[in-house]
Amino acid sequence: MLRHTHLRMLTTLRVTVPLTILAALSAAAPAHAAELFGGVYKHAVHSPFSLEGGRERGFDLQLGFRGGRLFPRLGLQPYAFGAFNTAGDTSYAAAGLSWRLGKTLYVRPGLGLAIHDGSAGKFDDPSTIALGSRILFEPELGVGYQLNHRASFEAHWVHLSQATLFSRQNPGIDNVGARVNLRF
Repeated sequence: MLRHTHLRMLTTLRVTVPLTILAALSAAAPAHAAELFGGVYKHAVHSPFSLEGGRERGFDLQLGFRGGRLFPRLGLQPYAFGAFNTAGDTSYAAAGLSWRLGKTLYVRPGLGLAIHDGSAGKFDDPSTIALGSRILFEPELGVGYQLNHRASFEAHWVHLSQATLFSRQNPGIDNVGARVNLRF
C-alpha cells in the first residue's frame, strides 16, 4: 500500500511539474505578480454538482503556481497545481485560467483541465467512483481575503467532471478546503 501511494505521488508530480513550468513560462506579467499557493482540502464531499460523496476518502494536499496577468484589463491569470490524496484515492494535476474580482475581499473563479490517476472507466459499480475519462474539466471558485501585500487566504472549492461528454453518467468529485497564496 505504501509503495502504491508513493508511485501515485510520483505520477502526480510528473504531471504537475511540467504544468507548473508551462504556467510560469506563459505568464506575460513581471515575476513579482506571480504566486505560489498551497492548501488542504476535504476530498470527495457530497454536493449538488456530483454523485460522489463517501466512496473516496482522505484529504488532498494541494501545491501550485499562479502566473502574472495575461491580459491586464481582464485580469486572467494562468495556474497549475497538483493535489495528492492522503488516502491513496484519486490524485490529480490541473492547469487553467483564474480571474480575481475585488481587492481586500475577493472572489476568484477559475476554469481548467485536470488529469487524474483514479478510474477513467464507465460508471457501472456504485461502490467505486469511475470518472469516465482520464482528462476532466476543473471549474473552481475561491472566496478570499488579502492579509497583506504578499499573502492572502482563500476558502476554495474544486470540481472534477467530464460533463457527460464521454458517458451519460457523470459522478464528478468535489473538494472543499482552504489555501494560502504567497505573492513574490
